[in-house]
Amino acid sequence: MKTKKVVSQIYLWLVLAVLYAPIIFIAIFSFTQAKSLGNWTGFTLDLYKSLFTGATSGSQALMEALKNTLFIALVASLVSTVLGTLAAIGIFNMRGRWKKSIQFLNNVPMLNPDIITGVSLFLLFVFLGVSKGYTTIILSHITFCTPYVVLNVMPKLVQMNPNIYDAALDLGANPFQAMLKVIIPQLKTGMLSGFILAFTMSLDDFAVTYFTAGSSGIDTLSTFIYADVRKGGLTPELKPMMTIIFLLILVVLLFVNLRAVKNTKKS
Repeated sequence: MKTKKVVSQIYLWLVLAVLYAPIIFIAIFSFTQAKSLGNWTGFTLDLYKSLFTGATSGSQALMEALKNTLFIALVASLVSTVLGTLAAIGIFNMRGRWKKSIQFLNNVPMLNPDIITGVSLFLLFVFLGVSKGYTTIILSHITFCTPYVVLNVMPKLVQMNPNIYDAALDLGANPFQAMLKVIIPQLKTGMLSGFILAFTMSLDDFAVTYFTAGSSGIDTLSTFIYADVRKGGLTPELKPMMTIIFLLILVVLLFVNLRAVKNTKKS
């Protein structure tokens, strides 16, 4: 029994090492000016300075790609959170086969490979004659992010007291007031987790963005890195940027988890 426990712990640490070693490797070499990973030329903060000052054309293009990525992710996640919440409420109030059918259709985009979604949306925009750019990218991101929001909000609806909406109506609230002041507060944790997941999915997306951006010249981080690799290398400023993004996500996760533990202890 003791041997099994030791083996399982070793296996766990090996998995964690495989997952985090590349990130740590990038973080270490973000403090040297060498263009290739594995070549240490001395400790320096020059890459961080270049990233924030836009000293090179590569760092300027990288920062522009980051701005595009954050803007698209923010708009797409906000809209998908609203649409996903309303869709979840609608699905929850359905009955019988219709409910199961809609739930099934909501799960299809999440299981569908990104490349199929990207090609399908590309052909749709071509058919409709829509010029590709910010609009098509954002619409595409809303399309594949919304089902994830529905999936996060639905459990909160199941946990909610089914009589709370009717009670609000009996006390004089109109349907809109009951929705805004009674239902939405009950769903806010599910909406928040759906928003965060949608934001993350949008940040991470490549295939859908690549096909729906067209020749507009708009780059997100994923498409910028892809184009960079095809040129035969990576912009050196990518190393400090990846390190900063990882640290920010780590801080947010630590804050959320510590807050959850604190709330659990209080209750």
